[in-house]
Amino acid sequence: MGITPVHFFSHGSTMMLGEKSESADYWKKCGDEALAHNIKGVVVMGAHWDCLGDKIEVSTNPNPEKSPVAYVDPEKYVNYKLNPDLGTSQRCIDMLAQEGFNVGANPTFDWIHDIYLILIHMFPNGCPPTTIVSMNARYDPHYHMKIGATLRPLRQESYLLVGTGGAVHNLYRNRWMPMMRFRDNFAMETPPEEWALEFRQAVEDVITKTSGPQLRRAMTRLMKHPRYRDAHATDDHFMAAMFVAGAAGDAEDTGVPAVLAAESWELTNMCNSQFTLGGWPKAITV
Repeated sequence: MGITPVHFFSHGSTMMLGEKSESADYWKKCGDEALAHNIKGVVVMGAHWDCLGDKIEVSTNPNPEKSPVAYVDPEKYVNYKLNPDLGTSQRCIDMLAQEGFNVGANPTFDWIHDIYLILIHMFPNGCPPTTIVSMNARYDPHYHMKIGATLRPLRQESYLLVGTGGAVHNLYRNRWMPMMRFRDNFAMETPPEEWALEFRQAVEDVITKTSGPQLRRAMTRLMKHPRYRDAHATDDHFMAAMFVAGAAGDAEDTGVPAVLAAESWELTNMCNSQFTLGGWPKAITV
């Protein structure tokens, strides 16, 4: 079937799980396309699980629970059955270990909303076999890019690789009052601030105007952007972008297009951009 696309999804606040949005519609579209192409499973790096020291882990919990979320009706997620892919989890551990990572299994990890929020929207009728790879708490962009590069061969075997983090995600600079008072996460009493708009544009330019190894170099340079620390008070939500650049930035990916397909602004200054790098092989018609 060729090579699968890679997605960088900004999952936003917990309310993105329960509210209708352009982003949610796009997540569903991507899930439908993945199922139509008979993917074997999903391999994902989120933004809410990291390991200390030089270590990373892969979830091997056969019966994970879901961490509860605020501002969302439990009916939106409590009955959604998770589907951990233990076989692929071990395969990822083996691939990463072979490349020199200090990697191990975590048999007790419970899934967090950055993962199941996306899966519920993508695959509302049933979770596909899913493997979760942690971050490392040192937040080295090159380290996380190498994780994506190491797991890139899975794209040639019908696995869908996803990074779920944020394009602009600084909880300290969001405006929370409309959400807290009125449960309105999309309220925009004022336009987004200049720093958020500038960094959001920089992310779009890097992902949509570079490819291959150039994408990898440009993505790491974004962490030196003058507005990066305004847009990301902590680095956790940007490591998923590094994972994606590793998975979609091989020399063989040079010239492969990427698109900004949907976007949802929340809490005035949180920009939830949804990117797809590459595409599904087109059927040959005679």
